[in-house]
Amino acid sequence: MRVFQFPAVFLVVMIMEMSSIADQPVTRGYPESVERVEFVSAGDKSLQPALFWKPAEKSGKVPLLVALHTWSYDFTQSGNEVYYSDWCQQMGWAFIHPNFRGPNWTPEAMGSDLAVADVLSAVEFAKQEASIDEARIYLIGVSGGGHMSLLMAGRAPKLWAGVSAWCGISDIAAWHQQCTANEQFVRYAEHIELALGGSPADDPDRLQSARNRSPLTWLSAASGVPLDINHGVHDGRIGSVPFSHSLQAWNAVVPESGRLSAPVMAGFYETQKAPVPFAGTDELYGSRQPVFRQANGNTRLTIFEGGHEIIHEAALNWLASQRRGQGAVWDVEKIAELATDDAATESGK
Repeated sequence: MRVFQFPAVFLVVMIMEMSSIADQPVTRGYPESVERVEFVSAGDKSLQPALFWKPAEKSGKVPLLVALHTWSYDFTQSGNEVYYSDWCQQMGWAFIHPNFRGPNWTPEAMGSDLAVADVLSAVEFAKQEASIDEARIYLIGVSGGGHMSLLMAGRAPKLWAGVSAWCGISDIAAWHQQCTANEQFVRYAEHIELALGGSPADDPDRLQSARNRSPLTWLSAASGVPLDINHGVHDGRIGSVPFSHSLQAWNAVVPESGRLSAPVMAGFYETQKAPVPFAGTDELYGSRQPVFRQANGNTRLTIFEGGHEIIHEAALNWLASQRRGQGAVWDVEKIAELATDDAATESGK
């Protein structure tokens, strides 16, 4: 409540906390070898924090996983985010978990130009600190991290070897309207208003700002990026982001001939029945099997039996098969496992 009643005070406190955040101990849940670091953001030359791990120098060139925190958290988020670092240590990848201005309730956060610059600068920092294989720089996120993953696919399409986006918000203004109408999720509409300075519904400048922070504005540039868009079919009912956001993201990337029509999308979301049910099974999705899937060029859309969540093994095994400059690989086998359970899929909100 304090955030919404006293936003100015909250911002001052947040800035004071951020000034020493990299000096604090590593977040509980991460191995001690995962370090808190700071790097200079190209956006405003400020020092920005992150969690970072790299393999031993003798490893040679290694892949880099850029893992993005969820909507209401910052770079210290642990819990199920730790599985990203677990995978990297198991596979010998470098790992970075940037802050990109923290929770999405300040003007500097929520997909701002500064937040975009922070993610790009985090990659540059990792390249300076470790021997990174530039053909294998991967991006992953769920919920707010899914929003930022989709956004970065469009804003820096030449950088990524693969982007795995789960339950991401693709249209900030639309989500504001959806959350305003749903008492359960109205706090997210309040977050958006704090970031924009008010509602995007009644001010053209705020609406334009919302569009600039929305993946839909940028995804037309992402057709060359191996991009895997995933969403649970129950999200929007037992979760905060309607899976229609991922349907819209798909339409923004693929050519017109591959897009879903407005009536098909509306009917799919309304009934939760796929227009063309997925045939077969996908081992990587375990008990959360796809109910609908389409692929077009480098882009794939999967709506799976689940809610507001990520399936870590599906995401990370898929990323491992991708290389920058090559076409997306969709026929993927499991190359490694993670010791996760059902609760592990809920990687924050």
